[in-house]
Amino acid sequence: MKIALIQIDLVWERPAENHRLAERWIREAAALGARVAVLPEMFTCGFSMRAGALAEPEGGPTETWMQETAAGLGLWIIGGVPQQSPEGPRNRALLVGPDGSVQRYTKLHPFSFAEEERHYTAGDAPVSWTVEGLRITPFICYDLRFPEVFRETVDGTDLYVVIANWPERRRAHWQALLRARAIENLVFVAGVNRIGDGDGLHYSGDSALISPWGESVVGASEQAAVLVADVDPAVVREARERFPALKDRRALRSVNP
Repeated sequence: MKIALIQIDLVWERPAENHRLAERWIREAAALGARVAVLPEMFTCGFSMRAGALAEPEGGPTETWMQETAAGLGLWIIGGVPQQSPEGPRNRALLVGPDGSVQRYTKLHPFSFAEEERHYTAGDAPVSWTVEGLRITPFICYDLRFPEVFRETVDGTDLYVVIANWPERRRAHWQALLRARAIENLVFVAGVNRIGDGDGLHYSGDSALISPWGESVVGASEQAAVLVADVDPAVVREARERFPALKDRRALRSVNP
């Protein structure tokens, strides 16, 4: 399956403008044969803590726009959106299908360094989605630093999708952790980050698709880009058969009484 990683600049706190910007690149992804197009975390507004003003209801303007765009182009779209829920605002990844279906993942680990937990309620559990036979598990930005949630879901995953607003000052961490999650789990990892400037931070992108062997399949830094590459579940199965490290996992007892 062809996956498109859409690396773009975001207009700070302007959802309608970001819809128009994203649509241009999604159309390019569709023209290149992509079945799934992936947008960054909070692609509607940038990593803003103004949840009260920017979090949309489920079925709101961005979700509706994603449904219309996916249906019009006949592909699947993954993108980050702040949404309201009964528990409060949530930082979410949505998967929207060409049939209008919507599935949601809520970020498990709010970024406490930026006091995200004061504005967005954390999710309760990881989720996995199956898209035309490809098993996709989504995560959002800071989740990348917590390998245990990746290992917890590895048996049902062919592709981890990590959407982000990851600043340039920690780009070495982003690059290393994407590769580490792929290597240790023998799985494809797609990291989709933004570029440009927002709220005093610079973003270098460094979006990439990493193979189960830790090799970069496609990648780009600093410039807007649509990165299209094939992701095949058979490659994951073959990697795990050739190097069966996951079979050697052990359940370890706690060292603390």
